[in-house]
Amino acid sequence: MAKLFTTLKAIFHETVDACLQLFKIMIPVLVLVKILQEFGLIKYLAWPLEPVMGVLGLPAEMGLVWATTLINNIYTGMIVLASFTGDAPLTSAQATVLGVLMLVAHGLPVETAIADRSGARFLFQCCVRMAGAFVLAWLLHLIYSATGTLSGPAVMLFKTDPTAGTGSIAAWALGQVRNLASIFCIIFTLITIMRVLRAVGAIDLMNRVLRPVLDLIGIGPKASAITVIGLTMGLSYGGGLIIGEARNGALSREDVFYSLTFMGLCHSLIEDTLLIILIGGHLSGVLWGRLLFAVLAMAAIVQIVRHVPERVRTAYLWADK
Repeated sequence: MAKLFTTLKAIFHETVDACLQLFKIMIPVLVLVKILQEFGLIKYLAWPLEPVMGVLGLPAEMGLVWATTLINNIYTGMIVLASFTGDAPLTSAQATVLGVLMLVAHGLPVETAIADRSGARFLFQCCVRMAGAFVLAWLLHLIYSATGTLSGPAVMLFKTDPTAGTGSIAAWALGQVRNLASIFCIIFTLITIMRVLRAVGAIDLMNRVLRPVLDLIGIGPKASAITVIGLTMGLSYGGGLIIGEARNGALSREDVFYSLTFMGLCHSLIEDTLLIILIGGHLSGVLWGRLLFAVLAMAAIVQIVRHVPERVRTAYLWADK
């Protein structure tokens, strides 16, 4: 019992440390986003995106959906989308194209700040995710248009309450506290699971199975397990763990950079995918297309980065620690 208590105490302290680093980033950004929402400033971010929507075969107002998602999260984007699609529903192809935009590039202020805290440059992470989102959405648009697939109306299961988001500041703050508490519990659980997996040798087995793919995208064995967590659970959770690993020197700059870049392009394969299915997205794009694109994109990024001078890498890609 004494050994179990000591282990749980160590896990608790490790969780507190990881969450403190994470919450230092998340809380100020959440407050800033709320201020932007209260003053109606988010809509101005949508104006530059209207031409992009035309290229992707989407209505111009979908620019506001993506802009909202970019600075906040997928849930918020879904609420904005629901207010637009009552009279003119999207096709399944359009919902999938919009869905991959939201999946690859969302919550950038929080998630790229987490990447920056870990040592991967903020600006590059923003650019690669927005560029990746556009390229994948454009490719899917071309494929669906050329083949005529998914041309029927999207089945949108997500419905909103017209009064949603009109609550008091206190109600909003309470909701955010609950979200942060949930993140704490999840990170505690993940750290516990990782300790168990290490003890039974499952991490080593996982690394061996994933080694060919991870070698292709430049992620070392020490970052493999955390990368898998980010892929399945989300960048906030995987990034929170990476912050701790990067601070104690367990991961190299290259591992941190490649892992976070890969997770930026493709993360939360379970929860986020299900969310986009609720707005009519199709698995061909929101899951399989996204995963394949992320692997191919990372393979290309690895080859390019290997030919970039070190001074350029430390200036634009990762911090020189």
